[in-house]
Amino acid sequence: MAEPAGPFHALWHGGHRYLCYCAAPHSGGFSVYVTNASEVWSSDFTLEKLESHKSQSGMCPSEDYSTKFREAFEHRAAALTVHDSKATLQLKEGTWSLTFDLFKLPCSEARKQLQVLMFGLVGCVSSLEKRLEAAEDAAAAAASCSPEKNRLQSQRLLIPDLSPRKNRGGGSAVTAKRRVPGESLINPGFKSSLPVRRHRPGWILKTPDPAWTPLMCIPLNEAF
Repeated sequence: MAEPAGPFHALWHGGHRYLCYCAAPHSGGFSVYVTNASEVWSSDFTLEKLESHKSQSGMCPSEDYSTKFREAFEHRAAALTVHDSKATLQLKEGTWSLTFDLFKLPCSEARKQLQVLMFGLVGCVSSLEKRLEAAEDAAAAAASCSPEKNRLQSQRLLIPDLSPRKNRGGGSAVTAKRRVPGESLINPGFKSSLPVRRHRPGWILKTPDPAWTPLMCIPLNEAF
């Protein structure tokens, strides 16, 4: 018997719940099963019968039935009807429609098929657990990198800054430069072209008129 490969989907009919699933026999072809956990209805397709069913349904020979089942199950476009020895499964999505007639298996065959289904589901659960564990390990490894980066960033903040300190205005620090005697105040680095005038002790420099450039020296007792 073919092991269940999915997809799996639960359908309701007459207040009872049924499990619908697909299987791919080792010899090729396609199989559809419906069960209520005590009885089983099935429809087996050989390669020749499968091609004929696709042609009658207006599908291309290269189209995969498993994909069609998955699309119909995801969009809840599947309908099941059970009449004791026969069940009808109809899938309809967009422009395509598939109808499968399934027939009830004898008790001995149904029991074997239910055993295959049970152990097949166990294998699917085990595979999902491994995939989930691998995903959790990958997420934990990615999360462990973030605290390390945060720790390194904290260490950088604790290390004293040895670079020249900036002033409060946000600009770079300006080193105070000693002014050379005779250097121009307007253009630092250039010496004034006027000679440095000296005055006697007790005398001050006074300009009689602001528009008058030359300075004159007068005694302190005459300045006030």
